[in-house]
Amino acid sequence: MTESPGEVLYLVVCAAGAAADVGRLVVMAQDQGWIVQIVATPSALDFIDVPGLERRTGRPVRSRYRKPHEPKPPRADAIIVAPATYNTINKFARGIADTYALGVLAEAPGLGIPVVVLPFVNAALAARTPYRRSLEDLRADGVRVVLNAGHAEPYPWESALTELGTRPATSR
Repeated sequence: MTESPGEVLYLVVCAAGAAADVGRLVVMAQDQGWIVQIVATPSALDFIDVPGLERRTGRPVRSRYRKPHEPKPPRADAIIVAPATYNTINKFARGIADTYALGVLAEAPGLGIPVVVLPFVNAALAARTPYRRSLEDLRADGVRVVLNAGHAEPYPWESALTELGTRPATSR
């Protein structure tokens, strides 16, 4: 598949209440010139408007590995994980790749792809040692974590783009 010029932003969406509004982040990213690819955890599919997001991005929402005959998606130039759940953050930090979304995340730091994580974790889970350790481990891998999003209303989607900063130069 030939891709039009531009940087590709993967939005990894997890199963959390804020996921229903991920279209807001899609619009903001597209307004900045990103080509957006939604990657949803399997559980997140029940939280998002898959047909609406596919219409908006012009791309299929990915939640599983592609079959050999299916076209390969473009490589991400950057990744935002939002809303990022306790489960996904801990698995990402431990290198667990038991879903397509986690497989994408597991490789990203090693490939030099910038990753921003916007946690959606309640205070009880955020207080846990495994979670705090995971955030430290992700930061040690160069992952940028935007804290204090929690269950804020409205969810601070724009803070993920702000943390990402200027778009990287295309290497294609």
